[in-house]
Amino acid sequence: MSIVEVGDLRFGGDNPLVLIAGPCVIENADHTLRMAESLAEVARRHGVGLVFKASYDKANRSSSHSYRGPGLEQGLEILAKVRAETGLPVISDIHETAQVEAAAQVLDILQIPAFLCRQTDLLQAAARTGRPVNVKKGQFMAPWDMKNVLTKLGEAGGEKIMLTERGTTFGYNNLVVDMRSLALMRELGVPVVFDATHAVQLPGGSGTSSGGQRQFVAGLSRAAVAMGVDALFWEVHDNPDAALCDGPNSLPLNRLDDILGQVLAIDRLVRQDGAAQSEA
Repeated sequence: MSIVEVGDLRFGGDNPLVLIAGPCVIENADHTLRMAESLAEVARRHGVGLVFKASYDKANRSSSHSYRGPGLEQGLEILAKVRAETGLPVISDIHETAQVEAAAQVLDILQIPAFLCRQTDLLQAAARTGRPVNVKKGQFMAPWDMKNVLTKLGEAGGEKIMLTERGTTFGYNNLVVDMRSLALMRELGVPVVFDATHAVQLPGGSGTSSGGQRQFVAGLSRAAVAMGVDALFWEVHDNPDAALCDGPNSLPLNRLDDILGQVLAIDRLVRQDGAAQSEA
């Protein structure tokens, strides 16, 4: 399996679990920095590696009236400030090839949203930057179909690739997680991330916005870590009910300590017993 290095962090192989966490979207500079500092403190307390996540633009909202974020230029300025003041690596979504060059100047990891995981030009533009790329598996994709995504990235020189599971469309306004997907994608030879908060999203479930069932985030996270996943992805907010985006599926900041302690204990047990390796 390839190992993806991001600063001092190492994703994949026998390396410990890494956490990717932050609010769904950049709401403002003060809130984003405050969230980053709070998350960094929790991560330090638990001795876990952390990548800070927040989107500068949510381009695929249910409604054109939904809050999207501050946009590319201002959003990257805020993420650069977070990076400089906290020392945390940062990740955010890119949606168009025109965004790639500017994003790669700031972001430590370029993230391809699930709906765009088959967009060849975007994938290959991201790969050519030399930055690590995290591709979210589309809700419409089988895990083995992600091999074609890896091929596209490899053809453009991409070597630092991660894949993320975020659930599969199950009827209307619902997602379901097949935990086998985590092992199957890991067998493709790259680190695998489990996005536990988007996995409990109810796309379009509230009419003009997505709903969510955050009460299941902890359980799904524990199961994914038991499967040997390399990183967890959590959207975290200090007041999810007032969040400007994805509040219903976001993890409350005040629950982070307890849930993180649980999953790290499972991760240590899994790696001690070698269960993180394929049993095929």
